[in-house]
Amino acid sequence: MSSTSSTIWLPRSRRSPAEARRRLFALLSAVPDGERFQDSGLLAVSELVTNAVLHGTPPGYLIYLSLDVDSTRLRIEVHDARRDRVPVLSAPGLAFEAGRGLHLVTSVAKRWGCCPREPRGKIVWCEVAA
Repeated sequence: MSSTSSTIWLPRSRRSPAEARRRLFALLSAVPDGERFQDSGLLAVSELVTNAVLHGTPPGYLIYLSLDVDSTRLRIEVHDARRDRVPVLSAPGLAFEAGRGLHLVTSVAKRWGCCPREPRGKIVWCEVAA
């Protein structure tokens, strides 16, 4: 399988995680053996885009999604406009409704991280291995 990629600008909307899942599903459907990244990839892209919508993107800004798949891994990058709000693994406790998304990403991803994006914002990324 050669490297195949897809990118899209998404609005700051609760509908964006679903659009990100559709985009990833279409990409993985178009490459040989892409389905082996499907379950983990759909979970990870949904969580990362949801975090960007809820925490990383001020009103009036867009979210940039970059997907790249090759024979060994799926890379998901979510670019948002807030550099001051970096993702943090926290222990939310049993009573909290939120705060588990990044734990889910770390459970399905081989690696993940966050880096600055120029001229503003950050990139939160993960790699899912087959």
